[in-house]
Amino acid sequence: MTTDIEELTEFHWMMDMLQNIDVGLVVVNPKIEVKLWNSFMENHSGLLASNTRNKDLFSLFPEIPVEWFKHKAESVFQLRTRAFSIWEQRPYVFKFKNYRPITGAAEYMYQNISLLPLTSTTGEVSHICIIVYDVTDIAMSRLKLEGANKQLEYLSRTDKLTSLNNRGYWQECQEREFSRYKRHENPTSLVIFDIDHFKSVNDTYGHQAGDEVIRTCARTLTACAREIDICGRYGGEEFVVILPDTDAKGGYIFAERLRKLVEKLTVNHEDFSIQFTISLGVCELTPSVASAKSWLELADQALYHSKENGRNRSSVQKPE
Repeated sequence: MTTDIEELTEFHWMMDMLQNIDVGLVVVNPKIEVKLWNSFMENHSGLLASNTRNKDLFSLFPEIPVEWFKHKAESVFQLRTRAFSIWEQRPYVFKFKNYRPITGAAEYMYQNISLLPLTSTTGEVSHICIIVYDVTDIAMSRLKLEGANKQLEYLSRTDKLTSLNNRGYWQECQEREFSRYKRHENPTSLVIFDIDHFKSVNDTYGHQAGDEVIRTCARTLTACAREIDICGRYGGEEFVVILPDTDAKGGYIFAERLRKLVEKLTVNHEDFSIQFTISLGVCELTPSVASAKSWLELADQALYHSKENGRNRSSVQKPE
């Protein structure tokens, strides 16, 4: 008699623990019909256990990918091994609203899921237990850290005044494009340009006006470039553009299009209307170019040719 009472007491404790543990517990049969639904699931789904029992799980939660979940469950039933789903792969299986005050920015609860085989008295896997862990705090902390790291990475490679790639970063990109050319010999061109008579702009209108001219030039460059083009600020009023899959003719067309757009611009600063032009040099990579540095120097020679021959023009340097 004492043994029966102890067993009943232990069973009561176990059921109380299953109901009040701070993880979701769901038991389903091979037809994925719900057999157990604990308090965690009730609280977060709004569905009472009595309303879920013997119901198809997919009818209760239509957002669960049927084929994906059945594949997971089948491996547990057949192989008698555990299966898992983590939030990095799938943010949630059960679409529960997030009510945690600390991580209120998350709309839904991030979840890790474990699927465990439950054996019958005959040793067969008759059911599986789905354990739902609320990992919203961990996920949000990770995402915030990743966001902060991305922001730091962006700041480390971005020119503050123009939001273009800074010199350190675009030179890394130039080295990569040079190496890529050496492997595949895809046509690639480099354009370097600067603002004509920029010192006169600063002297006449002030450095703040000069900064606005630089920013306007940078915005025009960005608008003119393709997504694959790499735009950067060399320093001062000088800029570079790396044009992948572009030969000298294409580079010259790009340079002229940019030059004509800039020529039509007017920068309004305080009571002044400022117009300006740019001079450009273009150089396509060829097998004779020894290094990324030489490539830049050749483009710079083309820029010098434009400046020596009247400015507000584009010149192409052809490597020997």
